[in-house]
Amino acid sequence: MLIQTVVLVLTLLLAPVVCSLPPGSYSKTLSLDEPGVKGTDMVSPDETKKIIAKQAEAVLKALKHQDMNQLQPYIHPKKGVRFSPYATVDVKHDLVFKAEQLKPLPQDKTVYTWGTYDGSGAPIQLTFPDYYKHFVYDRDYAQPEKIGYNELVMQGNSVINIREAYPNSIFVETHFSRDADHNEMGWSSLRLVFQQHAEAWYLVSIVHDQWTI
Repeated sequence: MLIQTVVLVLTLLLAPVVCSLPPGSYSKTLSLDEPGVKGTDMVSPDETKKIIAKQAEAVLKALKHQDMNQLQPYIHPKKGVRFSPYATVDVKHDLVFKAEQLKPLPQDKTVYTWGTYDGSGAPIQLTFPDYYKHFVYDRDYAQPEKIGYNELVMQGNSVINIREAYPNSIFVETHFSRDADHNEMGWSSLRLVFQQHAEAWYLVSIVHDQWTI
């Protein structure tokens, strides 16, 4: 029921924003059940949206359960997936993992540097499980308050540079406008960025966003 709800919201409630697809968003036909499957026929923006919605649904499900086996097939085979703790994608410093590197991460005790904390500028030095709790699945993004398809739901003080970092990409934003105490400064978003490769769409970036100074 949870996943069906996400699909319904993505495919029905967000229908008005389909026309915002960037240039190059057409792809060959893909199986909606298998990531990265090549097809033969050109498809419309509506069909592209359905493909991305299905990809986002599967990624959110995998993230919710920290199921790296389920997540791996959706990762870009060449670029891997980049983790950005805040809205601005730092292509030089944000950590990138290839699909085959994901499986051991939930048990990985290595302390990585993921960037710098907003405000203090101190390095974000966390294990993957701790980073995950704070900057990936800090909210139940599989059941968001709002969803945006290739459209920003919320923008804070940080520069959002998805288009520059990933030309011709499509992103899905899942968003909460308040924290558990109904504080509007506690808003947060998770943006899943998809880019084409070999006629298929793959996840290239997981961008977390929240209120920043």
